[in-house]
Amino acid sequence: MLTAACAASLLTVPAAVAAPPRLTVESVSNPHPDLVSGGQVLVRVPAARDVRVTANGRDVTGEFKQTGDTLLGLVGGLRDGTNEIVASAPGRGRASLRVTNHPITGPVFSGRQQEPFYCETQAYGLPAATPPLCSAPTQVSYQYRTTGGQFRPLADPASRPADLASVNGMPYIVRVERGTIDRAVYEIAALTDGTAPSPFTVERGWNERLVYTFGGGCNSGFHQGASTGGVLNDLFLSQGYAVASSSLNVLDNNCSPIISAEAAMMVKEHFTETYGPVRHTIGWGGSGGAIQQYDIAENYPGILDGIIPGISYPDPLSTAGPVSDCRLLNRYFAGAGSSFTPEQRLAVAGFHTYSTCVSWEQTFANRATATGSCTPLLPVSERWDPVSNPDGVICNSNEQLVNQLGRDPRTGFVRSTLDNTGVQYGLSALRAGQISAAQFVDLNASIGGLDYTGAPVPARSAADPKALSAAYRSGVFNSASLGLRTTPIIDQRTDLDLAGFGADIHTTEWSFVMRERLRRSGAADNQVIIASRPADAAVAAAYELDAMDRWLTAIGNDRSGRGAQQKVVANRPADLGDGCYVSATERVRERLTYPSSGRCGALFPVAANTRLVAGSGLAMDALKCRLKPVDFRDYLPVTFTREEQQRLRAAFPDGVCDWSKPGVGARTPAGVWQRY
Repeated sequence: MLTAACAASLLTVPAAVAAPPRLTVESVSNPHPDLVSGGQVLVRVPAARDVRVTANGRDVTGEFKQTGDTLLGLVGGLRDGTNEIVASAPGRGRASLRVTNHPITGPVFSGRQQEPFYCETQAYGLPAATPPLCSAPTQVSYQYRTTGGQFRPLADPASRPADLASVNGMPYIVRVERGTIDRAVYEIAALTDGTAPSPFTVERGWNERLVYTFGGGCNSGFHQGASTGGVLNDLFLSQGYAVASSSLNVLDNNCSPIISAEAAMMVKEHFTETYGPVRHTIGWGGSGGAIQQYDIAENYPGILDGIIPGISYPDPLSTAGPVSDCRLLNRYFAGAGSSFTPEQRLAVAGFHTYSTCVSWEQTFANRATATGSCTPLLPVSERWDPVSNPDGVICNSNEQLVNQLGRDPRTGFVRSTLDNTGVQYGLSALRAGQISAAQFVDLNASIGGLDYTGAPVPARSAADPKALSAAYRSGVFNSASLGLRTTPIIDQRTDLDLAGFGADIHTTEWSFVMRERLRRSGAADNQVIIASRPADAAVAAAYELDAMDRWLTAIGNDRSGRGAQQKVVANRPADLGDGCYVSATERVRERLTYPSSGRCGALFPVAANTRLVAGSGLAMDALKCRLKPVDFRDYLPVTFTREEQQRLRAAFPDGVCDWSKPGVGARTPAGVWQRY
């Protein structure tokens, strides 16, 4: 006969459940039980009579509650390392789940953490923290939306200010949680009725969906960051979405998509343990925020179910080529190439306006230097100097990729993929008659490159062979051949190439670079590109969010036997496709192309960049091109004098780029969910 204590430890399900499903134990808050963090995990087991659950031999049955036809339990007290969670039931045997728990400060899979690391918790109203873990206690505060459309602090969620707006039949009050996870400051926001959220009941006002936001930039790190991707967003919150982000999901705080993926995974895990299971998670953010979405969906699929990258780039390494090109071209045109007309400079650069090249240097060229973009928190005395401090901190944006690319023992710098050996600048301009043969020769003989410190030098830049192989193997170079094949994508192209925005670096061709990579992997139908003017961006964003939610909901409801990629294509909403917003009230549906075509192409023409007009294919998938001998028949009908031929051969002693071949070091990625 059972004692009262034993009976209390058994969770009895009514006998109405005639044939319980097979006994299993499933990790809900993190689908990868070997990557759990923070000492707890949300677990699901099928509902069955007299189920008993233990964690490392400790009875945790009392932590479980019935939700539908399953039991959901938040199992805490996990030790760092391996833990065993076991479910058993009379007559049904037992099932177990091995959980590997990691510290809430990380790392989990990103590898050795960067040091020094400076804390910025006080920027969020959290107490001062101690480096390098920068931990701070979690705080909950409240904001309310005014009838005038602003968010304002609210001391007591039970109060009702006179200007409090309402949404979906409830007061527009938002619970905001801040704390530290993976050494970053995280933020979570969701509508609230004032009660504490629970993983066992759906919070009133929450639609069981999560938007995860990402911020832009790209820098070397060494600090926590004073901003996240932002969570107080009316578009999301007013429709019932919860919103989450962290400071290491801002690429200007951390230019590593791998670290960003880890932070997002850990924050999402914590969110699920606080609010309960999430139907789907949508990625959101522009520029560097788009890089993170594309790269996380590719290499760590499942963190984000669908992505809406804005003013996008494919990955940090692809972008670095044109950035460094612009720096070299600006230097050349200010000196030896000063006779080039504005029209000729533009033809060499490939953009809609040459001011884009100027802007690239002004905003990002210093990220390739040794100390040009160090955080002000890093004392000058601790920064690298070749003479006075050769062991000092290097603030090159590649520093956060050291676990993937490795460090060159000769220089102390992270191995670099930057390369312009064999690149024929202005090749398209030469063929089009926009520059002369003499100008083409002088440009390519004089352009030079950057050394490992980011300083201009006469020799062309040469990538480290080990870095190239590692970049492709690790997926830091985004080949669009892994997780993106089964990810719904709405590429949000707010067109900044238009008049008045011509100096902007967010040029449109990058959306089509990614499309070409997707096409090569057989998944181009997963991506929709929608162009709009900045004035119509809000209308476009509202549509894109709604369309993505419908897309993911349909995929989630698809019980067919189709494969994952087939489900993505088959369930795309009928009204969703490429196109552009002519105005806030008119969206044109047509396939967007590079080069531009159709009505949208006329309104939103797509230009090129320095590498495309140098002959690269649209995929821009060769970080370092393979070379072929200089053959002057390739330039016909352009002809060169004997002196020009000699000078061009001297400029390319090993040959010029053969873009028809795979890049040096190119290889298939090693797979998804790589650990370092």
